[in-house]
Amino acid sequence: MEKLIITAAICGAEVLKEHNPAVPYTVEECAREAKSAYDAGASIIHLHVRNDDGQPTQDKNRFKQVMDAIRAVCPDVIIQPSTGGAVGMTNDERLQPTELLPEMATLDCGTLNFGGDEIFENTENTIKYFGQKMIERGIKPELEVFDKSMIEMALRLHKKGYIAAPMHFDFVMGVNGGIGSDIRDFVFLRGSIPADATYTVAGVGRYEFPLAALAIIDGGHVRVGFEDNVYLSKGVPAKSNGELVEKVVRMAKEFGREVATPDEARRILGLKK
Repeated sequence: MEKLIITAAICGAEVLKEHNPAVPYTVEECAREAKSAYDAGASIIHLHVRNDDGQPTQDKNRFKQVMDAIRAVCPDVIIQPSTGGAVGMTNDERLQPTELLPEMATLDCGTLNFGGDEIFENTENTIKYFGQKMIERGIKPELEVFDKSMIEMALRLHKKGYIAAPMHFDFVMGVNGGIGSDIRDFVFLRGSIPADATYTVAGVGRYEFPLAALAIIDGGHVRVGFEDNVYLSKGVPAKSNGELVEKVVRMAKEFGREVATPDEARRILGLKK
């Protein structure tokens, strides 16, 4: 079994300091949280960026500031920018961080009802466009899937040449409008990807650590962080992203699974630094 890759989603685009005061907004806060996660054992930093007031942005210059600050304190960490953006953004607005040529970036594989009137729109043409741009720029996509149908979309577009193999999926589970977080749901997604694909599980809220345990046992990989969950345990806010990563490292040790360094993660995922 390969070593465990831990991704830390340090801030997201929705969670606020009102939810947990340690949620980072500023460049300095993002670097602090990335380092806390890296020091604890994370090899990938999944990155959204904010303006200093907490407003999410896809501005390329803001991404560069934050990425440079993270690399200054974690020189070998893998930085994985999000291309999710915000409702109403154009494709090219969302793709701005890929102009910085990161090793990885996210590629959302379908449209989702986030709740109320919010629709996270990813048409087939959008997904094709993002896939083409990532191939052109030498970026490995992490295929964000919120339901089984999104896996089918990724497989179909792979056959058409828009997504390269071997594929790496992120099962985002427990989001409103997407698949649930039961063992049954995990098994369904896990059994739907190609044999040569790798995957990470991101459980939202109270499902974060139960799903992490399943992934560790199965040989998959794990994402934790303030984007998905701000609590270390029920009613106990995490003091940092590092605390969430530390808990996964303890779980991995209990199950006899070693944790991957960034360079080991690169080998497992087929990345080139």
